[in-house]
Amino acid sequence: MAGIDSENDSFVNSPSNTIFDANPYVFGMPMDLRRLRYFVAVAETRSIGKAAERLRMAQPPLSVQIRKLEAEIGAPLFRRGTRGMDLTEAGQALLARASEALALAADGAEAARAVAAGRRGRLSVGYMFVLANAMLPRLIPELRRSVPGVDLEFAELSASTREARVLDRSVTVALCMPAINHPEIQVARIGTQRLMLAMPIRSPLARLSSVPMAKLHGRPLIALPHPDHGPASSAVVPLLRRHQVVMPIASRVETVHSAMSLVLAGEGLAILPACAQLGAPRGIVFRPLREATDSLDIAVCWRRDSHSPLIGTFLKCAEKAVARM
Repeated sequence: MAGIDSENDSFVNSPSNTIFDANPYVFGMPMDLRRLRYFVAVAETRSIGKAAERLRMAQPPLSVQIRKLEAEIGAPLFRRGTRGMDLTEAGQALLARASEALALAADGAEAARAVAAGRRGRLSVGYMFVLANAMLPRLIPELRRSVPGVDLEFAELSASTREARVLDRSVTVALCMPAINHPEIQVARIGTQRLMLAMPIRSPLARLSSVPMAKLHGRPLIALPHPDHGPASSAVVPLLRRHQVVMPIASRVETVHSAMSLVLAGEGLAILPACAQLGAPRGIVFRPLREATDSLDIAVCWRRDSHSPLIGTFLKCAEKAVARM
């Protein structure tokens, strides 16, 4: 059976050489990519000596590695030819696949480096509806420019789902208003939105350029629950309490678009962040509240134990988008 003579680059017949007698199915472990690289170098140069020079190693250890690869496969890969070392049929079958494997490994390593550097990967972005029209048209182009190799996914969140979606990692980051309050969630506040009064255009209050807080007393309120404190607490309670205004709650909803639908139906008024105007249906108008400058934070939220390099990039893009709102 053929073997490699590392001293003169030739093949010799050696009946006593039993290295290929082993059952090839015993060698079930994956091939060492380093040995494949050695094999490709020998195949391309047709010489142990030239391959060793290319690989910057001595000939004897290279010959040993080729022998180990042949033992792993269970067949000789080279034979002595007139022009040097020729591939056997087994060697020819291996060469194309070995080159492909090495190329894939190199590509995989580069992909891993790109993901670690935040140039590639997947970023799942959750957003609350109230921020969609104001943020996404500015944010998405910024993300496309900053991380063109990253796959972007977007998911709408509600007050009841946003915390769970961040914690179960179904979204990488979440655009929230207000911020999520949870010990396992990191928060970066990137902006604010002033609270305004949403009402039907036919409401007498719509004729005013700004609405005095006292004018709200006794009028029905379509309320949004504060996500972190349950349905009994509204985000506007401190505002009303400070101005000694009582608004009976007509309905309590989870999303801004549900609130605006009920406002449009004449069920009551809603106190919403100013950016909600961009998604308001026809027939609803927004007016500032006189004597009140209360606002809600816009926040980026993510798991504290997340180490994705894309979070920092997203945060910068989100800050730029908020600055242009």
